[in-house]
Amino acid sequence: MPKVDINPFSRRAFLQVAAVPLMARAPGGPQVSFPTEARQRLAVTSYPFRTLIDSPTNPARDKSVAGMDLKEFPAMIAKRFGVHNINPLGDHLSSTEPAYLTEFRAAVEAAGSHMVDLGLGGRDFGHSDKGIRDEAVAYGRRWIDVAVAVGSPSVRQHLRTAKGATPNVPNAVESLGRLADYGSQRDVVVNLENDSPGAEDPFFIVEVVSKVSSPYLRALPDFGNSLRGHDAAYNEKAVSAMFQHAYNMSHVKDVLRTQKGEVYRVDVARMFAVARANGYKGYFSMEFDTGSGDPFQGTEELVSQSLKYM
Repeated sequence: MPKVDINPFSRRAFLQVAAVPLMARAPGGPQVSFPTEARQRLAVTSYPFRTLIDSPTNPARDKSVAGMDLKEFPAMIAKRFGVHNINPLGDHLSSTEPAYLTEFRAAVEAAGSHMVDLGLGGRDFGHSDKGIRDEAVAYGRRWIDVAVAVGSPSVRQHLRTAKGATPNVPNAVESLGRLADYGSQRDVVVNLENDSPGAEDPFFIVEVVSKVSSPYLRALPDFGNSLRGHDAAYNEKAVSAMFQHAYNMSHVKDVLRTQKGEVYRVDVARMFAVARANGYKGYFSMEFDTGSGDPFQGTEELVSQSLKYM
């Protein structure tokens, strides 16, 4: 998913959201009760439907087609795909004002759905300038407060680095460790996804997560992102390493198309086998690559494949 840097927080909204009482830290880490029935373990992310979602912080909205507020998304997903878990992007929320967040949470509940993750934009947690790292931690903390308000057990924190820079493990460990500690106070897991090459290299993420060694900092394996520039054997090794540190979230895709026009096919059956081999009990979220066609048809196909191979 691309990283959007628009700051949706007003000072008043942040102070009101941050006033949500702290949760008691769960002994030994988060205690999410995962379903065991296959369909109940499926989720759908809002990213493939981004052209339809009305939000001032969604730059991908296509005004030439009818849209929806994110409050309509959980009911649409439940009705269209029979899936009652969602993991939307934070940038797809129309507002972070407390009143809107309350309305959104009510809409999720009314649809018989559940929040399983909230996707965040990218920040540089490994920068040499501590001030920039501090800004990244502050950004993550504000969104963790939003996650609490909407009832999400986790956030997906995207990582980024300056162009040409190499991700710095010690700096990332220091800053992401602080973010994970805040997540532990709010009982919200921070997930890191193998997405952008370099900044979100799967083995960089695994090293950082291992060194932080917090149950509140986890890996979020994406089935196909690590194919970019590599082969199926590398992708399997990367995804397996990520699943060893995963907790509640994974992204399912069957094809990856790059901005350069490269097309990579994902062995979905094999990726589910890798998840099982690593004892993964969490959710599988459908993330159809919209460069490959209609997101509704593509998501239906991903749901069908997931149910077949789980």
